[in-house]
This record gives sequence, structure tokens and C-alpha cells, in this order.
Amino acid sequence: MSGFVSFVGSGPGDPELLTLKAVDRLRRADAVLFDDLSSGPILGHARSGADLIGVGKRAGRASPRQHHVSRLLVEYAQSNQRIVRLKSGDSGLFGRLEEELIALREAGIPYEIIPGVPSAIAAAAAAGIPLTRRLSARRVQFVTGHDISGQLPEDMNLLALADPMASTVVFMGKRTFPKLYEALHAHGLPGDTPALLAEDVSGPHQRLTRLTVADLADHLRAGIGDAPALILYGPLAEG
Repeated sequence: MSGFVSFVGSGPGDPELLTLKAVDRLRRADAVLFDDLSSGPILGHARSGADLIGVGKRAGRASPRQHHVSRLLVEYAQSNQRIVRLKSGDSGLFGRLEEELIALREAGIPYEIIPGVPSAIAAAAAAGIPLTRRLSARRVQFVTGHDISGQLPEDMNLLALADPMASTVVFMGKRTFPKLYEALHAHGLPGDTPALLAEDVSGPHQRLTRLTVADLADHLRAGIGDAPALILYGPLAEG
């Protein structure tokens, strides 16, 4: 008899930002397959004796391939009653959720999806700024900073991303932002547009750096460091 999988969004890393439902599923799970950014204190909610399996992927580091993660998830679900697939932030935002859902559907394994606090929301809260602003930022857009090869995606809507009236959040974009900025500037985004580099959001080494998009591009050309980060730019970063 197949088990049941709970896809749990762990939020940005602070265990106090877990939902009550997330904590409940962790406490009842027989096995937890977790991302790197979902490890640490969050795993303290898992019950004693549960299998804890790290399957996280980080840019620039050796990581398990997605098909291996999906296969492992199916195998555990076929031998355990309760499985938690713990994903950082919200699992539906750039978290490779769809591939894993397809694998479960093909294997006939039931599942549920439990939302988590998106890291973009947590970053704005940590900086004390809103993601929307009346009259100046009525639209919010989320975009990934790299494709499956680790390069800047070639099919980005640069006109939309260069809109000075939109709040934009770039996930996984530290390596590619200098190149992205050049493209955005060529499409009309002013170099003095406010930007925020949010590193290790809600973590013990959280760092929020306010710059312009032009200065941020220069800053990242000089070095990117190892901390996970989000880049926010537009009217939201003025506060």
C-alpha cells in the first residue's frame, strides 16, 4: 500500500515562520526529504526516529539530479505511510515541485501541498518595506535568475522586467544579475532604480544591502559569496 506525501513549504528558514500544519506534518512523518535551506532548526520538529534525507540543490555545488530526487521520493512513499517533502520558501515558487508531482501521479501516490511563507515576502518584511505601493507599484513580478544550465534565461520578458512601475524579485540571480542589468538598462530601466540584496533571509547571518541596480551589478561583479539571496528592485526598495 502506497504512502502519502505532504509537500511542506518551510518558509525562508526561521522555524518560527512555519505554519501549524507544517509542524504537524513534520511531527507525524516517517521520513523527511529536505532541501538545504530547510535544514537546521526546522528539522527539530521531526519526530524522533524519522528518516532525514538531504536532497537539496545549490547553485555551484554538487547536487542530486532532479530525476534521482523524484525517484527517491516515490520509493520512500511506497514503503512508508507518511512522507514530508520539505522545500524552502513556498514549494510552488521555483522549487521544482511539478516534476515531483508528476512522478507521484505516475506512481499513483496521493499527496497534499502545504504553503509556506515565500522568501520574497520575508525579505520585504525584514527590510520593512511593502511589495506593492499605491500609485507607484501596483504590480509584483517574480522571476528566476538562471535556467537549467545556470545561465541567464534567453526568453525573459525584458520590457516587463524593465518596467519602473513594477516591483521585481529575482530568485537565484546573484551570478547573472550583472548581465541582466545590462539588458534591463538597454530596455529603459534607469541605473538609479533602487535595489535590495537580501541574503540569508530570516537566518542567523541575514544581511540586507540597499543599492541602485547599477551599483548592485558592480557589487556582484566583484564577488557573490555563498549566502542564498534574493534581489529586489523597483519602487519597493525606496523605503
